[in-house]
Amino acid sequence: MPLSEHEQRLLDQLEQQLHAEDPKFAHTLGSDPANSFSTRHVVIGVLIAIAGILVLLAGVAWQIIPLGVAGFVVMGAGVYVATLRRGSPRTADTGSAAGQTRKPRSSFMSSLEERWDERRRGQ
Repeated sequence: MPLSEHEQRLLDQLEQQLHAEDPKFAHTLGSDPANSFSTRHVVIGVLIAIAGILVLLAGVAWQIIPLGVAGFVVMGAGVYVATLRRGSPRTADTGSAAGQTRKPRSSFMSSLEERWDERRRGQ
């Protein structure tokens, strides 16, 4: 059910107050799609982990240690896949023309500051 216009304005005001009072906390609470879990990864990871548990149990039941170890490794791989974040991991830049390494952008203001610094270096 969508919010009414009045409720939307109140929500916007509350959000602005939160950003003004504690920007770090507001950034932490902000919804960043690149930082959220992928449903596809979770489902595939859980299926892999279940398969690993079954292989582990088969290795224990048949007393085949390498099969049990392989099941444990498969189970761990499933947990890894399930906890992958959405999007591709960012690689660190090798450096700018001045030989400095870039820091990952954490907020709107830092990206503006970075653009400002790049303009100043160009002139």
